[in-house]
Amino acid sequence: MIVVGGGLGAAFSLTRQGLAVRLLESAPAFGEVGAGIQLAPNCTRILDDYGLLDEAKGLGVVPDAMVMRDAVDGAELTRLDLRDLETRYGYPYLVIHRSDLHGLLLRACERAGVELINDAQVTSYENTDGGARVTLASGAIHEAGMVIAADGLHSAARELFVDDEPVSSAYVAYRGTVPAEQPRVGSVDLSEVVVYVGPRCHFVHYGLRGGELLNQVAVFESPKALAGRDDWGTPDELDAAFADTCDFVRDGLPFMWRDKWWRMFDRNPIMTWVHGRIALLGDSAHPPLQYIAQGAIMAIEDGWVLGEHVARHRAADGTVDWTAALAAYEAVRPEHCRRVLTTSRKWGELWHLDGLAREQRNALLRARDTYDYSFTDWLYGPTALSPDQEPEMFMPIPLSSVAPGEAALAGGAA
Repeated sequence: MIVVGGGLGAAFSLTRQGLAVRLLESAPAFGEVGAGIQLAPNCTRILDDYGLLDEAKGLGVVPDAMVMRDAVDGAELTRLDLRDLETRYGYPYLVIHRSDLHGLLLRACERAGVELINDAQVTSYENTDGGARVTLASGAIHEAGMVIAADGLHSAARELFVDDEPVSSAYVAYRGTVPAEQPRVGSVDLSEVVVYVGPRCHFVHYGLRGGELLNQVAVFESPKALAGRDDWGTPDELDAAFADTCDFVRDGLPFMWRDKWWRMFDRNPIMTWVHGRIALLGDSAHPPLQYIAQGAIMAIEDGWVLGEHVARHRAADGTVDWTAALAAYEAVRPEHCRRVLTTSRKWGELWHLDGLAREQRNALLRARDTYDYSFTDWLYGPTALSPDQEPEMFMPIPLSSVAPGEAALAGGAA
């Protein structure tokens, strides 16, 4: 079978089920750009099943707490005890450099015998009588009994399912890492994942590589994007967006990489992922905004779920009933990922409130008990293999439940 794009997790999952997998990567070499990535227990559970969790923990940091602060005054709003969270869900919350996670999965694929091919830009997909084929920009054709399209936000395969375009949030992310010997790092507790939420902006930091690096992410709404300009997200907008935030946040901005930035796009959810012997996986099916840190995790979950259903629908002679396996995959993953996409959008709105709404949000967050998991149980538990295993969603608490007077008092208490 063929996996197209960034589907290392899926390629490994399917190879461990005894399938011969060829992975086609458009880049000239396997690698990953960016900085840190957060892996919640619904992902580390799968890494453990793959026998990769210990290696991942050795490359990353297992933090003690996740803390949310107000970006304007720096005051703590709420926190998660990540050690207690690990006890609840059975697996740790882990932060790791993207390149380290990518390398870990790449080595696992190499050990498992995945055929890895670079410089293979897939431009089209089509079903055949016996499976599916892809055509490369070079004109070369690859055929297999099954094709998994993990070709990202700008997926060519998605065109088989829906005529849509990426949705711009008008938000931009800047990233950067700071070596531990810098004074900036000395003032930070590397055992915490911290997010500062502010009007139309937020700032995240946590440790990487056993505390050798401080990872920072600054995200803001771009006025140029809102005005319809093409040159949006530039460094001058970065500095202006955080001008009214607290000293700690502003002091982190000079450490950002200022020669590259990431514009924040997602796509509207779709519920059909299978077309004959072509199936979507990862961002080709469900590119999210980043606010609940589930983008890469959803792709890893997709691959694991597909692998599990291949195992359930594989005959003694090794033949896979792809119709049944794909139907089971499509029965459970699109609805879960729809929830993640829509929740990510709402969570981003919540982070970036201003005025009275910000004060109401802060009051609700301060009132939250540290050990209240009602907003994470739907997400961090075992990955569902069938719709009946999918947990119920949380019940939102409306901001209007906090009276303006209560919100003002809570704001004054900070």
